Amino acid sequence: MRLEDVQRIAVLGAGNMGHGIAEVAALAGYEVALRDIEEEFVRDGYEQIEWSLGKLAEKDRIDDAEAEAALDRVETFVDLADSLSDADVVIEVVPERMAVKKDVYDEVVEHAPEEAVLATNTSSLSITELSEVTDRPERFCGMHFFNPPVRMQLVEVISGAHTDEETLELIEGLAEEMDKTPVRVRKDSPGFIVNRVLVPLMNEAAWIVEAGDATIETVDSTTKYDMGLPMGSFELADQVGIDVGYHVLEYMHEVLGEAYRPCPLLVEKVEDGTLGKKTGSGFYDYEDGRVEIPTGEGDEDVRRRLLAVMANEVAGLIGNDVADAEAIDRAVMLGAGFPDGPAKLADEEGLDALVETLDALHEETGEERYEAAEYLRAAAAEGGFRGGGEADDDAAEFEVLNVAVDGRVGRVEIDRPHRMNTISDEVLDELAAAIDRLDADDDVRAILLSGAGDRAFSAGADVQSMAAGGADPIHAVELSRQGQETFGKLEASDKPVVAAIDGYCLGGGMELATAADLRVASERSELGQPELNLGLLPGWGGTQRLARIVGEGRAKEIILTAERYDAETMSDYGFVNEVVENDELDDRARELAEQLAGGPPIAQKYTKRAIHAGRTDADAGLEVESMGFGHVMNTDDLMEGITAFMGDGEPEFEGK
Repeated sequence: MRLEDVQRIAVLGAGNMGHGIAEVAALAGYEVALRDIEEEFVRDGYEQIEWSLGKLAEKDRIDDAEAEAALDRVETFVDLADSLSDADVVIEVVPERMAVKKDVYDEVVEHAPEEAVLATNTSSLSITELSEVTDRPERFCGMHFFNPPVRMQLVEVISGAHTDEETLELIEGLAEEMDKTPVRVRKDSPGFIVNRVLVPLMNEAAWIVEAGDATIETVDSTTKYDMGLPMGSFELADQVGIDVGYHVLEYMHEVLGEAYRPCPLLVEKVEDGTLGKKTGSGFYDYEDGRVEIPTGEGDEDVRRRLLAVMANEVAGLIGNDVADAEAIDRAVMLGAGFPDGPAKLADEEGLDALVETLDALHEETGEERYEAAEYLRAAAAEGGFRGGGEADDDAAEFEVLNVAVDGRVGRVEIDRPHRMNTISDEVLDELAAAIDRLDADDDVRAILLSGAGDRAFSAGADVQSMAAGGADPIHAVELSRQGQETFGKLEASDKPVVAAIDGYCLGGGMELATAADLRVASERSELGQPELNLGLLPGWGGTQRLARIVGEGRAKEIILTAERYDAETMSDYGFVNEVVENDELDDRARELAEQLAGGPPIAQKYTKRAIHAGRTDADAGLEVESMGFGHVMNTDDLMEGITAFMGDGEPEFEGK
């Protein structure tokens, strides 16, 4: 079957994941059959889809007509045979128990069209074993979405032992049609990629506490702030459900051996029924609402130990050809919200040091889980998971930015959609390097700045990476200066800079946008400087540049109220130059950048310099203006412009 032949998708299971997958498929334009074993379950799932589509429309992620059309594509069923008739792809989302799934497939093969492709949404169970109860193991694979499917970008596409390449390519293409990022899992291995990294990490955190080597609070402070992960290990376990991680761990223990034996601390929680947030208590008590993880209580030994265990899992995945380092990093960043991938984090720590940590723990405890994988030792000897030495390709210099030259336009995209394109130290470093590179390239005549995905231009500073520096005022001052200097480079560029704002443009992200010359925003964008809500103030030039753009009164309003503003309001305030429909932003921003790139570079340079010089000294601005006016009188561009004007043609400026 070809991707273009897929018209109808059957989703078996209408629970949280099932109705989420059905919604994503319907939004992508597919007809969807949503089925569950009881009418009540199906009705609840359908109502959840209706509610979610309404929220997307309310937030301008889609319009009302798109929401209505997507809902119209969803048809509900209780009868399995009826739900499967005419299905091109079947996505099974029933409870995560092998026996239950096998029973479902025993029935599915009786009713599914002969050419239909089957995909299971399992998070850890064997794809091969499930495929072997069907009549089409070659057209069976894993399609693991992450919760909630509407928001989470990652889909793990997992090959079973019998899956053919055509099936994997079809499901990858289907994920892309659903606006997701597929990551290929080349071998059927328990936990696949994300859970294979996260679950042993959760288990090790529990073993650390079980042994009395650290408290729950210390471990969580370490993981959340020192390692920069989205949540503390125990906080995450409570959020997902301790039983969920435990059952994955049980399966890994059964298949992979003693190294994955669940810690007694986890067993105790599951047996007591204190499973986390959903039961009101787990490792933390949720009676009073949210749990605050303490800052500044991290422990270096805990950090190194967790990184070592994580690196060992990465090595196991690569060494067994489940996935390469790049795929692992991409999957864990998208699926678990890590600021950087585990392979990169391990490389930065130094694999030699992590091997030493594992060896010391293995010698001390004799535990199998600390036995360093052979691939980890080999990677340490070769300089890291991603190889040592200097990169040959210029693009390899950038890991959190996408930097490219498209004609005469240099494009810089913050590529951290899993973190809402928040700005970290690494983003600042790479942005400074990117600006230097594009400024030095005479072929680049304009710069276009954007954020990956459609949720955020940039939602601000990466608060967790900032918190990792502790409450040290000296560190904070240096961080502020680093941002000021980097954004100052962008503002001072002799080339016109356009910011394409889509989604959230908040805090440090808005400060970045103020450094551009022109700003184009989608209708759904939200802008603001919310720093004062955190007890902070804009520290990357926001107190200065914003006032110059919108005036002191508006700047004080925006900063002191810490409110969020829609794009139209910010256009009225003079911050946004143009507001366009959501699906027109990319084309319009590129068109504007190309228009500026076609202008006279020398005249543009002196125009910007004169405007900037006149900010603090009008006489200085006028002097730069006069000098620039005189300079352009002796340029080929002037003659080109005059000739084109006289001949009613379009000038082709060359910057000479």
